[in-house]
This record gives sequence, C-alpha cells and structure tokens, in this order.
Amino acid sequence: MFFLKGLIVGFVIAVPIGPIGILCARRTLTHGRKAGFVSGMGAATADVVYGFIAAFGITTFISDLLTGKQFWLRLSGGAFLCLLGAKTFIEKPERKSLSSILRKKKKRHAGMYLSTFFLTLTNPLTILSLAAVFAGLGLAGAKSNIISALILVLGVFLGSLLWWLFFIGVFSIFRKRFSHHEIQWVNRIAGLIIASFGVFVLGSLV
Repeated sequence: MFFLKGLIVGFVIAVPIGPIGILCARRTLTHGRKAGFVSGMGAATADVVYGFIAAFGITTFISDLLTGKQFWLRLSGGAFLCLLGAKTFIEKPERKSLSSILRKKKKRHAGMYLSTFFLTLTNPLTILSLAAVFAGLGLAGAKSNIISALILVLGVFLGSLLWWLFFIGVFSIFRKRFSHHEIQWVNRIAGLIIASFGVFVLGSLV
C-alpha cells in the first residue's frame, strides 16, 4: 500500500506542466527521446529528494529552511530559467555529421539532467506540495518505519518516472514530423516560454 500510494504521489506531483515540462518537450522534439527522458529523470530525482524529506518527517524543518532562503532560491532559479530560455531561443538545429553529434551527446545529457534537477530543487513549492499530498493520503505514519518510508520514496520516484515516460513518449511520436525549419521555431517558442517563467519568478521577488 505504501508503494502504491507513493506511485500515486509521484505521478500527481509530476503532472503539472510548467517550465520543466516545456523544457523536456522541446528537448524531445529537437534532440530525441533519450534527451527528453534524461531531462525528466533530473526532475524525478529532485522529487525523490523532497519525497525522502517528507516521508521521514523532516518536512517542517526543511520547509522553514527553504522559506528562509526563498529569495536566493527564486533569484537563482529565475536567473537560470532566463539564461536557459535565451540559450534555447538562439539554438539552431544540428546539421553536423552523425559521429560528431554522438560524441557530444554524453556531455549534453549530463547537462540536461543537472539542469532539470536544479530547477526542480530550487522550487520550494515542490516539498510543500508533497507534504500536502502525503497528509491527504494519510502517509504521516510512514516516518515511524524506515522500510515503509523507503518503499514510499521508491513509489514516488517510479510514479514520477512513469509520467515522464508517458509525456516524452507522446512528443517523440511527433518528432519525425518536424522539419529543420519547424524545429527552429520550436526552439524560439520554447525559449520565450521558459524565459517568461524566469521573468515571472524574478518579478515575484519585488
């Protein structure tokens, strides 16, 4: 039951489509299914970190700590979104040889993973949402049993991963239908949306 409830929590937390969803969709369309999946994994890993915190009953301490550092978290997250949006906007579809593209993929995938992990982790609402869902499903007792809590966190990870597999799978179906010119417009639109999220976050600091 803890695993099933964790699965539900992970899926529900991952579903809302914000800048991370836009970023993963765009990377799937422009760089392929693996790029989108690696990006989704970064977000799922951050969900696990906060799920671990919520499951082991240290939510209050961490949320108070994050609230105290909320200005710097939003500043860094907003600035990073703006930079990422600008980079996405100006990025051009690759027309290089297959071998040169493959050589760059490993380094690029690591950066994609870390970027979505960082963006998800710098959002204090993630842990507050997890805590609310945990309480709503009656999972407060999991903290008294280490095994139950670990099973719960595993469920959260797999639930989040399940959503990203579905999400990336949908966009990968349409990838081959996009021409070089259309992919360039995908970059521009996605870049503007991601940068807009960053401007909104920075504006909330005023």
